[in-house]
Formats: sequence, structure tokens, C-alpha cells
Amino acid sequence: MKITFLGTGTSQGIPVIGSKHPVCLSKNSKDKRLRSSILIEKEKKIFLIDCGPDFRYQMLRSNHEKLNAIFITHEHQDHIGGLDDIRSINLNMNQSIPIYGLRRVIENLKKRFFYIFSKNKKSNISVITVHELDDCKKFFFVENSKIFPLSIWHDYLPILGFRIENFAYITDASRIPIQTIQKLKGINILVLNVLRKVPKNPFSIILDDTLNIIREICPQKTYLTHISHTFGFHEKIEPQLPKNVYLAYDKLILNL
Repeated sequence: MKITFLGTGTSQGIPVIGSKHPVCLSKNSKDKRLRSSILIEKEKKIFLIDCGPDFRYQMLRSNHEKLNAIFITHEHQDHIGGLDDIRSINLNMNQSIPIYGLRRVIENLKKRFFYIFSKNKKSNISVITVHELDDCKKFFFVENSKIFPLSIWHDYLPILGFRIENFAYITDASRIPIQTIQKLKGINILVLNVLRKVPKNPFSIILDDTLNIIREICPQKTYLTHISHTFGFHEKIEPQLPKNVYLAYDKLILNL
């Protein structure tokens, strides 16, 4: 299984428009972060988790032109804003692309991208099929791969993470229920969000919270994503992290 980090930044990305923060002015490519998204390649099938506003450029940059499924964690713009651009993928594959998400998220997509779901298409020719995931107790299969939806909280909003084999992806978590922690105990590779060191934020965990969760789950390795520019420079932060905890960065590839 091959993992490609398409983006590892927060909703604003790095650099932030107009910001003179030192990280935003950094020349290090690892400090330049598009909105968070990830590709999973398994047995010649390609799965996308989240389709943010940078989706078009991310696919061009990673040299990918096919998708066999899209998993959506939640409906915020930085996680769905690129959905319009899947039409090029449709043309390349000449088939519909299935999208998986909570019922609330699917209904939101139908409203915000009504023209994609319209029966009388006039311009956008994207073709997608939707699959509602409202029972996180059950796994489901996509292209013969067993997928486990994970219940996560993003402040007051219930959202999803996803586990495939011994790999799990969680982003934008502010709290992870104990039932989900139990499902992840001893996993090989965990991807987990971290916003910054301080101050606290109701929508996303900061470094101390992230490290506490990692200690509970005890994965072999953890890669941090959904990173704010206020967290600091990549080259300065990573040496300060515990053993087997790493900062993910755009275009990072893991072969599992």
C-alpha cells in the first residue's frame, strides 16, 4: 500500500495570503502546505480522503489521473472545495466515482454542488454516486478493500476518520471517543492532526493533546498533519518530537 500526502496544511494553507509570519516566508519546501488530503494506492486502486480547494493542483503535482473512490471526513470547505474538478477524472476513466460520507455531509454536497447532482446537466459533467455512512460500528468494502469508518469529534460536529488495514487517517479532531481509540490500539501507521503548540483551540487538538492520544493508541509510527504556520518551522519542530512521531509534509510518500 502506498500513501501520498497531497496536502498537510490547515484551511488557509501555508503560506497564508498576506502573512508576513516567518514560516509563511520560509524557503523550505516542507514549510509550504496545501490543504490537507491524502491518496491511498492499494492493489492498483486509488482512494482519496478529502477533496479540498487544492485538489486540481495536487493531482497534477502528484501525476495522478484516476480515482476509484473518495472518502469525505466532513463538509467544511477545505475538505470538499475541489469536488468540481473531479469531472476531469470522470473523463479519464469514463465512469462514475463513488463518494462516501456521513448522511449530513452527503446532503450538504447535494446542496453546494447541486449542478453535479442535477438530472438536467448543462455544463458540469461530473458523475458521482453517493454512499451514506452513519454507522461507524460497521466496516464496508470498496474495490475489495475493507474500510473502517472512525467516529471523531470536530468541536460539536461529528466527523469521520478512516482505517484501511494497519493504516489510519484522522484530521481536524478536537476529541476522539474511547471507542475509536480502542479500534486503533497498536496500529502500524497513524496520521493525526496537530494545529500548533498553544493556545488551545475548540476545533482542533494542539501538540500536548495529540501526543496524549498517540500514547493511548501506541502506533508504531505517527505522522502529523493539518498543521498551522504558527506551529513553527518543519526543521525545528521535528527534532523536538518523540521517537517515531514525524511531521508529514506535502508530497511525502509512505510505502507500507
